Amino acid sequence: MLGRRSQNNSATPTATPSGALETLIGRRTEFKGDIDFNGGLRVDGKIKGNVRASGSGETSLVVSESGQVEGNVDVTNVVINGVVNGNVNSSGKVELQAGARVNGDVHYRVIEMALGSAVNGSMVRAAEPINHGSRVNADGKTVKS
Repeated sequence: MLGRRSQNNSATPTATPSGALETLIGRRTEFKGDIDFNGGLRVDGKIKGNVRASGSGETSLVVSESGQVEGNVDVTNVVINGVVNGNVNSSGKVELQAGARVNGDVHYRVIEMALGSAVNGSMVRAAEPINHGSRVNADGKTVKS
């Protein structure tokens, strides 16, 4: 309506740095297994497995306030407002919204953290772009997967 502003008090991620979200894991969906994807993926449900970007293009993952990932995340850009129990590797931007809970290490180039977000693990700024398809071992060294 004219003169009225829509107020969205929900901290639900709606956009990503790279644009469109092409794939959705719905709120009542539980996916077991690893996911390799291109483009954009939004998780409103639960994933029990690793989430990886495949290919060389720009990729984005959004984990909404109802979303959960039980595994490692290796994606260019990540927006989290739910729970990730695993390490997060990003060669682009990590955005941790107020409801974000990460139980694992976060490797990033650029990070934005809202008041109320939490990381239970190490936060490591990558000086060089992270090569997706590789992982960081327990000694902090990058190795091929």
